[in-house]
Amino acid sequence: MNKSKKPLKVALHAMDDRSSKLMKMYLQGPCEGIAVVANDRDAECDIFDADSANAKKLIDARLAMNTHRPIIALSLQERKEETIFYIKKPVKIDDMLAALDKAKSIVEAQTSAVAKPEKKVPEQPLPASVETKKPVPLPQLQATPTPQAQKKTNLDTDEQKKTSKHQAAMQLNEKSFGAFIGNVPGIDVNDPQQFAKANYNPKDYFQGYVESAFKVCEAKGQIRQLNVGWNPLIMFPHSHEIWFDVDDKQLRAFAGLALSNNRDIKISITPLDPNSSTLVRALDKFHAIDAFVWKLACWASKGRYPAALDINSPVYLKRWPNFTRLLVTPHAMRIAALLVQGPRTMSNVAQALNIKPQYVFVFISAAYALGLVGQAKRKADALVLPPEIQPNKKQGLLSRIIQKLRGN
Repeated sequence: MNKSKKPLKVALHAMDDRSSKLMKMYLQGPCEGIAVVANDRDAECDIFDADSANAKKLIDARLAMNTHRPIIALSLQERKEETIFYIKKPVKIDDMLAALDKAKSIVEAQTSAVAKPEKKVPEQPLPASVETKKPVPLPQLQATPTPQAQKKTNLDTDEQKKTSKHQAAMQLNEKSFGAFIGNVPGIDVNDPQQFAKANYNPKDYFQGYVESAFKVCEAKGQIRQLNVGWNPLIMFPHSHEIWFDVDDKQLRAFAGLALSNNRDIKISITPLDPNSSTLVRALDKFHAIDAFVWKLACWASKGRYPAALDINSPVYLKRWPNFTRLLVTPHAMRIAALLVQGPRTMSNVAQALNIKPQYVFVFISAAYALGLVGQAKRKADALVLPPEIQPNKKQGLLSRIIQKLRGN
Protein backbone atom coordinates (compact mmCIF):
# COMPACT_ATOMS: atom_id res chain seq x y z
CA MET A 1 0.00 0.00 0.00
CA ASN A 2 1.24 3.48 -0.87
CA LYS A 3 2.28 5.22 2.36
CA SER A 4 1.99 8.82 1.14
CA LYS A 5 -0.33 10.80 3.42
CA LYS A 6 -1.43 13.23 0.74
CA PRO A 7 -4.79 11.97 -0.61
CA LEU A 8 -5.23 11.31 -4.31
CA LYS A 9 -7.53 13.82 -6.00
CA VAL A 10 -10.14 12.00 -8.10
CA ALA A 11 -12.89 13.22 -10.42
CA LEU A 12 -16.15 11.25 -10.68
CA HIS A 13 -17.77 10.73 -14.07
CA ALA A 14 -20.99 9.12 -15.39
CA MET A 15 -22.53 9.12 -11.88
CA ASP A 16 -25.73 10.75 -10.68
CA ASP A 17 -25.80 12.96 -7.58
CA ARG A 18 -26.65 10.12 -5.20
CA SER A 19 -23.94 7.87 -6.60
CA SER A 20 -21.41 10.69 -6.32
CA LYS A 21 -22.35 11.36 -2.70
CA LEU A 22 -22.09 7.66 -1.90
CA MET A 23 -18.65 7.45 -3.53
CA LYS A 24 -17.46 10.43 -1.48
CA MET A 25 -18.62 8.69 1.70
CA TYR A 26 -17.02 5.42 0.55
CA LEU A 27 -13.64 7.08 -0.03
CA GLN A 28 -13.77 8.89 3.31
CA GLY A 29 -15.05 5.91 5.30
CA PRO A 30 -14.05 2.37 4.22
CA CYS A 31 -11.15 3.70 2.10
CA GLU A 32 -9.89 5.81 5.03
CA GLY A 33 -9.36 8.99 3.03
CA ILE A 34 -6.76 7.60 0.64
CA ALA A 35 -8.54 9.67 -2.04
CA VAL A 36 -10.79 12.73 -2.10
CA VAL A 37 -13.24 13.91 -4.73
CA ALA A 38 -12.11 17.02 -6.60
CA ASN A 39 -13.28 18.96 -9.64
CA ASP A 40 -12.19 17.81 -13.06
CA ARG A 41 -9.60 20.58 -13.46
CA ASP A 42 -7.69 19.74 -10.27
CA ALA A 43 -8.11 15.95 -10.31
CA GLU A 44 -5.18 13.55 -10.68
CA CYS A 45 -7.26 10.46 -11.46
CA ASP A 46 -10.65 9.73 -13.07
CA ILE A 47 -13.27 7.27 -11.74
CA PHE A 48 -16.05 6.22 -14.12
CA ASP A 49 -19.22 4.19 -13.61
CA ALA A 50 -18.64 2.05 -16.68
CA ASP A 51 -22.22 0.72 -16.65
CA SER A 52 -23.90 4.07 -17.25
CA ALA A 53 -25.35 4.82 -20.68
CA ASN A 54 -22.74 7.38 -21.80
CA ALA A 55 -19.72 5.97 -19.95
CA LYS A 56 -17.97 4.52 -23.03
CA LYS A 57 -18.23 7.81 -24.88
CA LEU A 58 -16.84 9.72 -21.90
CA ILE A 59 -13.97 7.27 -21.36
CA ASP A 60 -13.03 7.36 -25.05
CA ALA A 61 -13.07 11.16 -24.94
CA ARG A 62 -10.81 11.17 -21.89
CA LEU A 63 -8.35 8.75 -23.52
CA ALA A 64 -8.32 10.88 -26.68
CA MET A 65 -7.27 13.91 -24.63
CA ASN A 66 -4.05 12.03 -23.73
CA THR A 67 -3.90 13.61 -20.27
CA HIS A 68 -1.95 10.61 -18.86
CA ARG A 69 -4.28 10.63 -15.85
CA PRO A 70 -4.98 7.13 -14.48
CA ILE A 71 -8.53 5.88 -15.10
CA ILE A 72 -10.50 3.61 -12.74
CA ALA A 73 -13.72 2.10 -14.11
CA LEU A 74 -16.38 0.38 -11.98
CA SER A 75 -18.23 -2.34 -13.89
CA LEU A 76 -20.53 -5.30 -13.28
CA GLN A 77 -18.53 -7.23 -15.90
CA GLU A 78 -14.96 -8.39 -15.39
CA ARG A 79 -12.75 -6.58 -17.90
CA LYS A 80 -9.05 -6.13 -18.54
CA GLU A 81 -7.46 -3.26 -20.40
CA GLU A 82 -3.94 -1.90 -20.28
CA THR A 83 -4.90 1.77 -19.97
CA ILE A 84 -7.77 1.36 -17.46
CA PHE A 85 -8.01 -0.17 -13.98
CA TYR A 86 -11.32 -2.07 -13.94
CA ILE A 87 -12.98 -2.95 -10.62
CA LYS A 88 -15.86 -5.41 -10.55
CA LYS A 89 -19.04 -4.22 -8.85
CA PRO A 90 -20.12 -4.45 -6.10
CA VAL A 91 -16.79 -2.86 -5.23
CA LYS A 92 -14.70 -4.57 -2.59
CA ILE A 93 -12.62 -2.35 -0.33
CA ASP A 94 -9.39 -4.22 -1.07
CA ASP A 95 -9.92 -3.89 -4.84
CA MET A 96 -10.59 -0.16 -4.59
CA LEU A 97 -7.61 0.46 -2.31
CA ALA A 98 -5.33 -1.50 -4.66
CA ALA A 99 -6.50 0.47 -7.71
CA LEU A 100 -6.15 3.82 -5.92
CA ASP A 101 -2.69 2.85 -4.73
CA LYS A 102 -1.59 2.01 -8.29
CA ALA A 103 -3.08 5.26 -9.58
CA LYS A 104 -1.29 7.19 -6.86
CA SER A 105 2.03 5.57 -7.77
CA ILE A 106 1.54 6.59 -11.42
CA VAL A 107 0.75 10.18 -10.45
CA GLU A 108 3.80 10.40 -8.18
CA ALA A 109 6.04 8.94 -10.90
CA GLN A 110 4.73 11.50 -13.40
CA THR A 111 5.28 14.33 -10.90
CA SER A 112 8.87 13.21 -10.30
CA ALA A 113 9.54 13.04 -14.05
CA VAL A 114 8.24 16.58 -14.57
CA ALA A 115 10.34 17.90 -11.68
CA LYS A 116 13.59 16.67 -13.27
CA PRO A 117 15.01 19.18 -15.80
CA GLU A 118 15.24 17.69 -19.28
CA LYS A 119 18.49 17.90 -21.20
CA LYS A 120 18.14 20.16 -24.21
CA VAL A 121 19.24 18.56 -27.45
CA PRO A 122 20.37 21.06 -30.09
CA GLU A 123 18.11 21.04 -33.11
CA GLN A 124 19.68 19.64 -36.25
CA PRO A 125 18.77 21.20 -39.62
CA LEU A 126 17.01 18.88 -42.01
CA PRO A 127 19.02 17.71 -45.01
CA ALA A 128 18.26 19.63 -48.18
CA SER A 129 17.12 16.42 -49.84
CA VAL A 130 14.27 15.98 -47.34
CA GLU A 131 11.11 17.65 -48.56
CA THR A 132 8.89 19.09 -45.85
CA LYS A 133 5.24 18.30 -46.39
CA LYS A 134 2.12 19.97 -45.08
CA PRO A 135 0.22 17.94 -42.51
CA VAL A 136 -2.55 15.85 -44.03
CA PRO A 137 -5.95 16.84 -42.61
CA LEU A 138 -7.79 14.10 -40.66
CA PRO A 139 -10.83 12.61 -42.42
CA GLN A 140 -14.21 13.86 -41.22
CA LEU A 141 -16.34 11.52 -39.13
CA GLN A 142 -19.15 9.84 -41.01
CA ALA A 143 -22.34 11.79 -40.42
CA THR A 144 -24.72 8.92 -41.23
CA PRO A 145 -24.45 6.06 -38.73
CA THR A 146 -23.98 2.54 -40.03
CA PRO A 147 -26.81 0.01 -39.50
CA GLN A 148 -24.74 -1.65 -36.75
CA ALA A 149 -24.16 1.66 -34.99
CA GLN A 150 -27.83 2.60 -35.35
CA LYS A 151 -28.86 -0.73 -33.83
CA LYS A 152 -26.48 -0.19 -30.88
CA THR A 153 -27.86 3.33 -30.37
CA ASN A 154 -31.40 1.94 -30.26
CA LEU A 155 -30.31 -0.65 -27.68
CA ASP A 156 -28.63 2.02 -25.56
CA THR A 157 -31.76 4.19 -25.75
CA ASP A 158 -33.96 1.28 -24.68
CA GLU A 159 -31.63 0.54 -21.79
CA GLN A 160 -31.90 4.16 -20.60
CA LYS A 161 -35.71 3.88 -20.58
CA LYS A 162 -35.56 1.11 -17.98
CA THR A 163 -35.94 3.71 -15.25
CA SER A 164 -36.94 1.27 -12.52
CA LYS A 165 -33.81 -0.76 -13.14
CA HIS A 166 -31.43 2.19 -13.05
CA GLN A 167 -33.08 4.46 -10.49
CA ALA A 168 -30.87 5.71 -7.70
CA ALA A 169 -31.06 4.29 -4.21
CA MET A 170 -33.78 5.41 -1.83
CA GLN A 171 -32.57 6.25 1.66
CA LEU A 172 -34.81 5.89 4.71
CA ASN A 173 -34.31 7.76 7.97
CA GLU A 174 -35.40 6.47 11.38
CA LYS A 175 -38.60 8.53 11.34
CA SER A 176 -39.90 7.13 8.04
CA PHE A 177 -38.59 3.59 8.59
CA GLY A 178 -41.44 2.27 10.73
CA ALA A 179 -44.18 3.47 8.40
CA PHE A 180 -42.34 2.22 5.32
CA ILE A 181 -41.35 -1.23 6.62
CA GLY A 182 -44.26 -2.02 8.94
CA ASN A 183 -44.22 -4.17 12.05
CA VAL A 184 -45.29 -7.57 13.31
CA PRO A 185 -48.17 -7.59 15.83
CA GLY A 186 -47.29 -9.24 19.13
CA ILE A 187 -43.49 -9.05 18.71
CA ASP A 188 -41.12 -6.33 19.87
CA VAL A 189 -38.08 -6.97 17.71
CA ASN A 190 -36.04 -4.53 19.80
CA ASP A 191 -36.55 -6.48 23.03
CA PRO A 192 -33.58 -8.85 23.70
CA GLN A 193 -35.94 -11.20 25.54
CA GLN A 194 -37.89 -11.67 22.29
CA PHE A 195 -34.93 -12.07 19.91
CA ALA A 196 -35.51 -15.82 19.67
CA LYS A 197 -38.88 -15.27 17.96
CA ALA A 198 -37.97 -12.07 16.09
CA ASN A 199 -37.25 -13.99 12.89
CA TYR A 200 -39.05 -14.92 9.69
CA ASN A 201 -38.80 -17.54 6.94
CA PRO A 202 -38.38 -15.94 3.48
CA LYS A 203 -39.93 -19.05 1.87
CA ASP A 204 -43.27 -18.12 3.40
CA TYR A 205 -43.33 -14.79 1.54
CA PHE A 206 -43.29 -13.49 -2.01
CA GLN A 207 -39.54 -12.97 -1.57
CA GLY A 208 -38.94 -16.72 -1.32
CA TYR A 209 -41.06 -17.54 -4.37
CA VAL A 210 -39.23 -14.95 -6.50
CA GLU A 211 -35.81 -16.19 -5.36
CA SER A 212 -36.67 -19.85 -6.09
CA ALA A 213 -38.26 -19.06 -9.45
CA PHE A 214 -35.30 -16.99 -10.61
CA LYS A 215 -32.87 -19.77 -9.66
CA VAL A 216 -34.90 -22.15 -11.83
CA CYS A 217 -34.75 -19.66 -14.72
CA GLU A 218 -30.97 -19.33 -14.37
CA ALA A 219 -30.48 -23.10 -14.20
CA LYS A 220 -32.64 -23.66 -17.29
CA GLY A 221 -31.47 -20.53 -19.09
CA GLN A 222 -35.09 -19.77 -19.97
CA ILE A 223 -37.36 -16.74 -19.76
CA ARG A 224 -40.21 -17.65 -17.44
CA GLN A 225 -43.33 -16.10 -15.97
CA LEU A 226 -44.20 -16.29 -12.27
CA ASN A 227 -47.98 -16.41 -11.78
CA VAL A 228 -49.31 -15.39 -8.36
CA GLY A 229 -52.95 -14.66 -9.22
CA TRP A 230 -51.95 -11.04 -9.73
CA ASN A 231 -49.99 -9.20 -12.41
CA PRO A 232 -47.49 -11.57 -14.07
CA LEU A 233 -43.82 -11.30 -13.15
CA ILE A 234 -41.49 -12.10 -16.07
CA MET A 235 -37.91 -13.18 -15.37
CA PHE A 236 -34.97 -12.63 -17.75
CA PRO A 237 -32.04 -14.70 -16.38
CA HIS A 238 -29.46 -13.64 -19.00
CA SER A 239 -29.76 -9.93 -18.20
CA HIS A 240 -30.58 -10.49 -14.48
CA GLU A 241 -33.80 -8.52 -14.79
CA ILE A 242 -37.46 -8.95 -13.99
CA TRP A 243 -40.50 -7.17 -15.45
CA PHE A 244 -43.36 -6.37 -13.10
CA ASP A 245 -46.14 -3.81 -13.65
CA VAL A 246 -46.83 -2.97 -9.99
CA ASP A 247 -46.05 0.18 -8.02
CA ASP A 248 -44.04 0.07 -4.80
CA LYS A 249 -47.01 0.77 -2.54
CA GLN A 250 -48.91 -2.27 -3.81
CA LEU A 251 -45.78 -4.42 -3.86
CA ARG A 252 -44.89 -3.45 -0.29
CA ALA A 253 -48.27 -4.61 1.00
CA PHE A 254 -48.11 -7.87 -0.98
CA ALA A 255 -44.50 -8.59 0.06
CA GLY A 256 -45.49 -8.44 3.73
CA LEU A 257 -48.16 -11.15 3.42
CA ALA A 258 -47.38 -14.71 4.50
CA LEU A 259 -48.44 -16.48 1.29
CA SER A 260 -47.89 -19.93 2.76
CA ASN A 261 -50.90 -19.32 5.02
CA ASN A 262 -53.11 -18.18 2.16
CA ARG A 263 -54.62 -21.11 0.27
CA ASP A 264 -56.49 -18.82 -2.14
CA ILE A 265 -53.25 -17.76 -3.83
CA LYS A 266 -52.05 -20.29 -6.40
CA ILE A 267 -48.47 -19.87 -7.59
CA SER A 268 -46.98 -21.39 -10.75
CA ILE A 269 -44.15 -20.85 -13.25
CA THR A 270 -44.72 -20.81 -17.01
CA PRO A 271 -41.95 -20.99 -19.67
CA LEU A 272 -42.16 -18.23 -22.29
CA ASP A 273 -41.03 -18.21 -25.90
CA PRO A 274 -38.25 -15.58 -26.35
CA ASN A 275 -39.72 -14.67 -29.75
CA SER A 276 -43.22 -14.21 -28.39
CA SER A 277 -44.88 -10.83 -28.92
CA THR A 278 -46.06 -10.98 -25.30
CA LEU A 279 -42.52 -10.08 -24.24
CA VAL A 280 -42.88 -6.60 -25.73
CA ARG A 281 -43.36 -4.70 -22.48
CA ALA A 282 -43.12 -1.17 -21.10
CA LEU A 283 -39.45 -0.46 -20.52
CA ASP A 284 -40.02 1.51 -17.32
CA LYS A 285 -41.30 -1.63 -15.56
CA PHE A 286 -37.98 -3.49 -15.69
CA HIS A 287 -36.11 -4.02 -12.41
CA ALA A 288 -32.63 -5.36 -11.64
CA ILE A 289 -33.20 -8.65 -9.80
CA ASP A 290 -30.82 -7.82 -6.93
CA ALA A 291 -32.47 -4.48 -6.14
CA PHE A 292 -35.93 -6.08 -6.42
CA VAL A 293 -35.15 -8.99 -4.06
CA TRP A 294 -33.42 -6.62 -1.61
CA LYS A 295 -36.65 -4.59 -1.32
CA LEU A 296 -38.79 -7.71 -0.98
CA ALA A 297 -36.58 -8.91 1.88
CA CYS A 298 -36.91 -5.59 3.71
CA TRP A 299 -40.68 -5.63 3.40
CA ALA A 300 -41.06 -9.31 4.28
CA SER A 301 -38.76 -9.09 7.30
CA LYS A 302 -40.48 -6.04 8.85
CA GLY A 303 -37.39 -5.60 10.99
CA ARG A 304 -36.81 -9.31 11.68
CA TYR A 305 -33.84 -11.51 10.78
CA PRO A 306 -33.87 -14.71 8.61
CA ALA A 307 -34.78 -17.86 10.55
CA ALA A 308 -31.82 -19.69 8.95
CA LEU A 309 -29.41 -17.57 11.01
CA ASP A 310 -28.60 -18.25 14.66
CA ILE A 311 -29.11 -15.06 16.67
CA ASN A 312 -26.37 -16.10 19.11
CA SER A 313 -23.67 -16.84 16.49
CA PRO A 314 -21.59 -14.17 14.69
CA VAL A 315 -22.41 -13.18 11.13
CA TYR A 316 -20.06 -11.64 8.59
CA LEU A 317 -20.38 -9.59 5.41
CA LYS A 318 -18.80 -11.19 2.34
CA ARG A 319 -18.53 -7.97 0.35
CA TRP A 320 -19.78 -4.38 0.29
CA PRO A 321 -23.34 -4.03 -1.07
CA ASN A 322 -23.93 -1.86 -4.13
CA PHE A 323 -25.82 0.83 -2.21
CA THR A 324 -26.14 3.04 -5.30
CA ARG A 325 -29.06 0.93 -6.53
CA LEU A 326 -30.49 -0.49 -3.27
CA LEU A 327 -33.03 0.61 -0.69
CA VAL A 328 -30.81 2.07 2.05
CA THR A 329 -32.29 1.43 5.49
CA PRO A 330 -31.23 3.43 8.59
CA HIS A 331 -27.55 2.95 9.55
CA ALA A 332 -27.03 0.42 6.71
CA MET A 333 -23.62 1.80 5.76
CA ARG A 334 -22.43 1.88 9.36
CA ILE A 335 -23.53 -1.72 9.83
CA ALA A 336 -21.77 -2.77 6.61
CA ALA A 337 -18.59 -0.94 7.57
CA LEU A 338 -18.52 -2.72 10.95
CA LEU A 339 -19.24 -6.21 9.57
CA VAL A 340 -16.62 -6.07 6.81
CA GLN A 341 -14.02 -5.74 9.58
CA GLY A 342 -14.95 -9.10 11.08
CA PRO A 343 -17.77 -11.35 12.34
CA ARG A 344 -20.10 -10.16 15.11
CA THR A 345 -23.43 -11.24 16.54
CA MET A 346 -26.38 -9.14 15.42
CA SER A 347 -27.06 -7.93 18.98
CA ASN A 348 -23.37 -6.99 19.32
CA VAL A 349 -23.60 -4.85 16.17
CA ALA A 350 -26.60 -3.01 17.61
CA GLN A 351 -24.74 -2.42 20.88
CA ALA A 352 -21.52 -1.30 19.20
CA LEU A 353 -23.33 1.24 17.02
CA ASN A 354 -25.86 2.19 19.73
CA ILE A 355 -28.83 1.62 17.40
CA LYS A 356 -32.06 -0.38 17.52
CA PRO A 357 -31.67 -4.11 16.75
CA GLN A 358 -34.41 -3.89 14.09
CA TYR A 359 -32.10 -1.75 11.91
CA VAL A 360 -29.48 -4.51 12.09
CA PHE A 361 -32.06 -7.26 11.46
CA VAL A 362 -33.55 -5.64 8.35
CA PHE A 363 -30.10 -5.00 6.86
CA ILE A 364 -29.04 -8.59 7.56
CA SER A 365 -32.27 -9.88 5.96
CA ALA A 366 -31.73 -7.90 2.76
CA ALA A 367 -28.02 -8.70 2.52
CA TYR A 368 -28.66 -12.38 3.27
CA ALA A 369 -31.20 -12.50 0.41
CA LEU A 370 -28.42 -11.50 -2.01
CA GLY A 371 -25.96 -14.00 -0.53
CA LEU A 372 -23.82 -11.25 1.04
CA VAL A 373 -24.13 -12.48 4.64
CA GLY A 374 -22.88 -15.73 6.12
CA GLN A 375 -22.87 -17.33 9.56
CA ALA A 376 -19.37 -17.51 11.02
CA LYS A 377 -18.52 -21.21 11.36
CA ARG A 378 -14.85 -21.22 10.33
CA LYS A 379 -12.01 -21.59 12.87
CA ALA A 380 -10.51 -18.31 11.71
CA ASP A 381 -13.71 -16.50 12.67
CA ALA A 382 -13.17 -17.35 16.33
CA LEU A 383 -9.46 -16.56 16.26
CA VAL A 384 -9.79 -12.82 16.86
CA LEU A 385 -12.37 -11.22 19.10
CA PRO A 386 -14.16 -8.10 17.86
CA PRO A 387 -13.01 -4.82 19.45
CA GLU A 388 -14.44 -4.11 22.87
CA ILE A 389 -17.53 -1.94 22.76
CA GLN A 390 -16.71 1.58 23.86
CA PRO A 391 -19.30 3.47 25.94
CA ASN A 392 -21.12 6.22 24.12
CA LYS A 393 -19.54 9.55 25.10
CA LYS A 394 -22.69 11.50 24.22
CA GLN A 395 -24.77 10.38 27.20
CA GLY A 396 -28.18 11.79 27.82
CA LEU A 397 -29.06 13.94 30.83
CA LEU A 398 -31.01 11.12 32.50
CA SER A 399 -28.03 8.71 32.19
CA ARG A 400 -25.66 11.22 33.79
CA ILE A 401 -28.08 11.82 36.68
CA ILE A 402 -28.45 8.06 37.30
CA GLN A 403 -24.67 7.59 37.31
CA LYS A 404 -24.26 10.48 39.73
CA LEU A 405 -26.87 9.02 42.07
CA ARG A 406 -25.17 5.63 41.96
CA GLY A 407 -21.87 7.27 42.78
CA ASN A 408 -23.38 8.83 45.85
